Amino acid sequence: MFYYLIALVVIALDQLTKWFVVKRMTEGESIEIIENVFYLTSHRNQGAAWGILQGQMWFFYVITLVVIVGLVYYMQVHAKGQFIFSISLAFMLGGAIGNFIDRLLRKEVVDFLNTYIFSYDFPIFNIADASLTIGVVFLLIYMYLDERKAKKENKNGSNSAHHTAGRTGRTN
Repeated sequence: MFYYLIALVVIALDQLTKWFVVKRMTEGESIEIIENVFYLTSHRNQGAAWGILQGQMWFFYVITLVVIVGLVYYMQVHAKGQFIFSISLAFMLGGAIGNFIDRLLRKEVVDFLNTYIFSYDFPIFNIADASLTIGVVFLLIYMYLDERKAKKENKNGSNSAHHTAGRTGRTN
C-alpha cells in the first residue's frame, strides 16, 4: 500500500503544479528561476517526449492504459518485498497516471519545467515526466543490483558444488 501512496503523491503534486501553471501563466510565458539554467515556461504538448507523435491521443490512451495495468500487475505479483523495484514502479505509475489525466481532461499535456544543460535547451517537461524518469533510473539500479546478486549466488553455488563433489569423490 505504501507504494501506491507514493504514486498518489506524485499524481497530486503533478496535477497541482499543472493547475498552477494553467491558472497563473499564459501559454508561452517564461519565468526565470536560475539565469541560463532553469525557467518555468508554460507549454502544451499533444504528443510524447520531445513532441513526437503529436495529436495521436487514442494511441496514448491505449498505450497508457496497458502500461498502467502492467505496472499494477508487476507491483502486485513481482515486486512484493523488493524495495527498489517497488519504488521504481510506484514512480512510473504516478507519472503515467499524471500525464494520462491531462490527456483525458485537457487533450494535451501541460509542461513547464524548462532547463538548459550546458547551453542545450532540454525539452520542457513536468512532474509526471520527471517521475517516470526517476522510476526508470530506480529500475535500472534494481536490475543492476539484481544481476550482481544473481552472479554472486551463481558463483557461490558453483563453488560449493565443486567443493562438495571433490570431497565426496575422495577415498582415504
